[in-house]
Amino acid sequence: MNEQPRTTLTKDGIRLYERADFAGMHTAGKLAAQILDDIAPHVVPGVTTGELDRIITEQVEAAGATSATIGYKGYQHGSCISINHVVCHGIPGEKKLKDGDILNIDVTVIVDGWFGDTSRMYVAGKLNRRAERLIEVTHDALMEGIKAVRPGNTFGDIGNAIQTFVESHRMSVVRDFCGHGLGRVFHAPPNVLHYGRKGTGPVLEEGMFFTIEPMVNLGRPETKVLADDWTAVTRDKSLSAQFEHSIGVTADGCEIFTLSPGGLFHPTYKA
Repeated sequence: MNEQPRTTLTKDGIRLYERADFAGMHTAGKLAAQILDDIAPHVVPGVTTGELDRIITEQVEAAGATSATIGYKGYQHGSCISINHVVCHGIPGEKKLKDGDILNIDVTVIVDGWFGDTSRMYVAGKLNRRAERLIEVTHDALMEGIKAVRPGNTFGDIGNAIQTFVESHRMSVVRDFCGHGLGRVFHAPPNVLHYGRKGTGPVLEEGMFFTIEPMVNLGRPETKVLADDWTAVTRDKSLSAQFEHSIGVTADGCEIFTLSPGGLFHPTYKA
């Protein structure tokens, strides 16, 4: 039986984990990232999103892990796959990828009680320049946010770094969805906004675990959720992209739990 970690809560209700707990998060994060590495060769024109999800689910089972999404609030798939103007929570199905489609694949696994949560962008076939630029800006915005993670900074510093970078490229940050705390649970405080003002929000402390997962649109930031109650799309049907890492705050910065083992986090293999 897994022993529950000794933890404390901040005044904002954010759990602080101990140094020994980082190992479990690295193990879970590495598996999630490896699964996303392994799915890359299968993302080609003509494949269905349902087939990609089947492969991912089999990989989770083969690793002896558990999918965090299957059964979560009634969801029945081992991944979310969001194509083109789908912002997040796209449901795998019979839709076939077309040449030039861009897509985000989001996977969360549970290993020995720890949650590994990550997503990244893929391209089916040839990548056009507008989509390439969107993907590049979204990836780099995540990295700008991660640079702001260190004790004494605030969550507003993270959001401001992302928003400032994205808007400098004349793109928009989605406001309707955010990152979240995790660890021994899938979702926990805090909400990690990808926009905001410097110096606002809870102060970062060593031992915090959370995701940063900016969604960036080529057009306006507004979204809407479709009738399936999951799929979120851009209201103006502009392209959207997202990258996500799970991280832990250290004494002098942070550690990324979900680094790609093969250096494949960016679809053009920019680690």
